[in-house]
Amino acid sequence: MTAPSRVVVAGQGYVGLPLAIRAAWAGHHVVGFDVNERRVKQLSAGEPYVPDVSAADLRELLASGAYRPTADPEECAGFDLAVIAVPTPLCDRMPDLSHIAGSARMLGGCLRPGAVVVLESTTYPGTTEELVGAILEEESGLRAGEDFHLGYSPERIDPGNTQWRLENTPKVVSGVNRTSLARVQAFYETIVDTVVPVSDCRVAELTKLLENTFRHVNIALVNELAMFAHELGVDIWEAIDAATTKPYGYLRFVPGPGVGGHCLPVDPTYLSWWVERTAGTTFRFVELANDINARMPEYVVRRLTEALARRAKAVQGARVLLLGLAYKANTNDARETPSARIAELLTAMGADVYAADPHVDPMLTQDDAFDSVRIVSATAEELAAADAVVLLTDHDAFDYHSLAARCSYVLDCRRRLSGSNVDVL
Repeated sequence: MTAPSRVVVAGQGYVGLPLAIRAAWAGHHVVGFDVNERRVKQLSAGEPYVPDVSAADLRELLASGAYRPTADPEECAGFDLAVIAVPTPLCDRMPDLSHIAGSARMLGGCLRPGAVVVLESTTYPGTTEELVGAILEEESGLRAGEDFHLGYSPERIDPGNTQWRLENTPKVVSGVNRTSLARVQAFYETIVDTVVPVSDCRVAELTKLLENTFRHVNIALVNELAMFAHELGVDIWEAIDAATTKPYGYLRFVPGPGVGGHCLPVDPTYLSWWVERTAGTTFRFVELANDINARMPEYVVRRLTEALARRAKAVQGARVLLLGLAYKANTNDARETPSARIAELLTAMGADVYAADPHVDPMLTQDDAFDSVRIVSATAEELAAADAVVLLTDHDAFDYHSLAARCSYVLDCRRRLSGSNVDVL
């Protein structure tokens, strides 16, 4: 697939939009489909909402016609290749594949012989063939692997990461047969530097779950160690620094206020659900990691409560400033952010909760936990007015010198500060 082709990317979020823009730069004619009409209007106006796409790039591709956002399924007709990059949330701790199914039905209605469909959404092994393939066949009357090509390529988008971008991050690819794999591989070779083919779609689907479960479990390990180390009076951060000097057999993970984003709070549960459904046993590592990481917001609030008590101050009526609503530094991604749970707990305890984040607009997060939070800027006046400041996301835009100098007390969940008025998680 070296010649320019007509590509549809279903889903224009943190995964689909960078993929669509990259494919357009590579010379493909790209239709970015999304059911969210407000999002489509914003993109059509040249206003990206993810950190990995610049307004200048978006506007240039819009002007040239190489990229066209739409909410109209009819504009997806005639595609040579389509990528499904839609959310896969949890519903009552079970996989919700409704967005994948809806995209497959839409694409199946305009599927042509010889076309290629690739699933990128994170899911459990078997989804590509058993769900997407079956829907495409039902809607089109064509056969996967015979009349059209089908594959899976797990997304590896890390929002805000300037070192490892879509184009220089190795891309795992798969197909339902050799011909499908060859077509999927040929497409991704036009947009990324390194393509890693695997034997089948189930291997590729498990690869994504393995990557994120590895992170989830190791973050849970250091989070629990941080709680124990604090009780025992040992500096966990110094221990982590020391362990990091080992040149083999160790990877650095650090504690924090909880996990967020679409991946870690969700993907390992997909794996656990799949294991229990297919093998009839509990994936104990995942369940334990889920429990530890989910409890970190409560632990942060407990540490804050204890610190205020030592200062003869109750949480009820205390003015608390939360710094950072995004789940990771230097992004606007607040999906599943632990900041929301911390704000919810503090509000329920009667605290007067304020929050500052230079990247996140709480009105766009659709998280009710922020409804009672007053949004401010992290000015010197706001820092000084707070009874306690909690650093939840270590954005580079925060003035850490002012934080240390002006705050009466800081609970630092990211180890960016030091001083007599600072406690580190």
